[in-house]
Amino acid sequence: MSNFTPYKLPELPYDFSELEPVISAEIMQLHYSKHHNAYVTNLNVALEKYHEAEAKGDIAAMIGLQQAIKFNGGGHVNHSVFWTNLAPIGKGGGEVPSGELAQAIQKEFGSVDAMIEKLNTLSVGVQGSGWGWLGFNKGSDRLVLATCANQDPLSTLGHVPLLGIDVWEHAYYLQYKNVRPDYVKNIWKIVNWKNVEERFQKAKK
Repeated sequence: MSNFTPYKLPELPYDFSELEPVISAEIMQLHYSKHHNAYVTNLNVALEKYHEAEAKGDIAAMIGLQQAIKFNGGGHVNHSVFWTNLAPIGKGGGEVPSGELAQAIQKEFGSVDAMIEKLNTLSVGVQGSGWGWLGFNKGSDRLVLATCANQDPLSTLGHVPLLGIDVWEHAYYLQYKNVRPDYVKNIWKIVNWKNVEERFQKAKK
């Protein structure tokens, strides 16, 4: 038996209905309880098998499990960031960034609005499923915008995730149908900039 500690679904910092009208309670319940929960469950299964294969020295089996670990592990990492990136309106959601983060955004993109416009364009343009990200690159000490396919985490591009926009259809389809731009535009009303600022400060250390 391996000494593997399974990953757990993190607690949501708000109720399913608290992000309305931007994201419906129905979407939140499905997204968190079904989709994120499935990533955690499948990640734990894959890691358990990986540890068993490692104990046997079965490198072929270990390699075969990499894709499941990347996909489900990425899904867990991405959603764990995403839930904290959001906050109900009136409880921090949509309140404009300030301090060092706002200065860094202005320096890199000209203004917060210009950054939002660029990230919206990137996120809407993701082919199929994926994510749009505001990240931080430790090497260059600069903010970056990027997209990732499927559940690939931003770390695969060498950046630290600060703010993610989930553009998988399960994140918006029940409410916005196929009009991804409306969802992407509205999500800024519930962005928790305080959380993004905290992630920025931590990434800079």
